[in-house]
Amino acid sequence: MAKILVINCGSSTIKYQLFNMDTKEVLCSGLVEKIGESISRITHKKFPDTDKATKTVIEERFPTHAEGMKKAVDMMLHGETAVIDNIDDITGVGHRIVHGGSYFKPMKVTPEVIANLQAVIPLAPLHNPGHLIGIRVAQEIFANATHIVVFDTAFHQTMPDYAYMYPLPYEIYEKYAVRKYGAHGTSHKYVARRAAELLGKPLSQTNLITCHIGSGSSICAIKAGKCIDTSMGLTPLDGLMMGTRCGSIDPATVGFLMRNANMDIDAVDKMMTKQSGLLGICGVNDMRDVHAKVATNDERAKLALNMLTYRIRGFIGNYFAQLNGELDALVWTAGVGENDEIVRREVMKGLTGLGFKLDEAENDKRPGEYALISEPDSKFKIYVIRTNEELEIANETLALM
Repeated sequence: MAKILVINCGSSTIKYQLFNMDTKEVLCSGLVEKIGESISRITHKKFPDTDKATKTVIEERFPTHAEGMKKAVDMMLHGETAVIDNIDDITGVGHRIVHGGSYFKPMKVTPEVIANLQAVIPLAPLHNPGHLIGIRVAQEIFANATHIVVFDTAFHQTMPDYAYMYPLPYEIYEKYAVRKYGAHGTSHKYVARRAAELLGKPLSQTNLITCHIGSGSSICAIKAGKCIDTSMGLTPLDGLMMGTRCGSIDPATVGFLMRNANMDIDAVDKMMTKQSGLLGICGVNDMRDVHAKVATNDERAKLALNMLTYRIRGFIGNYFAQLNGELDALVWTAGVGENDEIVRREVMKGLTGLGFKLDEAENDKRPGEYALISEPDSKFKIYVIRTNEELEIANETLALM
């Protein structure tokens, strides 16, 4: 029985899921958080044969990722939380990597791969350092397992050059590799494959617009199963308005603020990454809180909602044009995309002229693994599909093993 552990390490967190790849079932999942703080926490869920998970929460100090990872492994091995008999039962470890630079497919972990991931840290400074720590720790603990890195940028490497190039001096691209890379590719790939299955078509014959809308958000245009454009750019800051990120703005704003607001580049970067988006407009970055404020007639919250849906609609319209209207379906996924019927409804209101017809009753239902939310006479199908990036990473890991 093949068991694959999927790890997603941040600067102070470790997310993990263990899969039985014979059945594609999750055996356990967990989150280690507040690593390095005075008190850390691990939340471990064991999934029995029933749909209900048993959750165990332990608070103790994990000075580094090594202690946090070892605790997670201890819970997989011992007591009521155990799901494996021996650490070598885990034959593969898949590592989620936000930014892989020019890598276009999963790779086995080698010294060369590690060196290249270190080189692209400036492109994902909030994510890649934690990923590299996670790889090192996991290699020590799971010494006999095969370690695979799966890149969120890889799915987008099929973009044509005219889509990924920026109109800057060409030598900037040659010297610094400044171009569009995209993000959330693992999610876009998973829901694209799932949508093709639901449509009853080969992925290679399927055209889609996939909307990964959450705290971080991106939209992808998929032609014949391959990405031809995506909203995120050189970094995960570009594109849509997000929870705390501004998305696309006039690039001259940076220089303007530095000259006129007495801000240095670090202050501007922090503002655009952590203090903007929904948070910057209305003071909260969770859409549930935005809706609660809208319900009290909070004008800033109304503005934030309108700005968000306006920008989502704009990217969908752009990608509809890039696909020349040859579309099979539009897919909603991720935290907001899957669970926020208000955002979906407000976006789709402005797309009826393109032939989209939303089934209001289906849209208002809480979807399961997937839901078809378009009217029968809609020119294009509209799906809500629950993303499963971890399963996609596990599948990629198993395939490369």
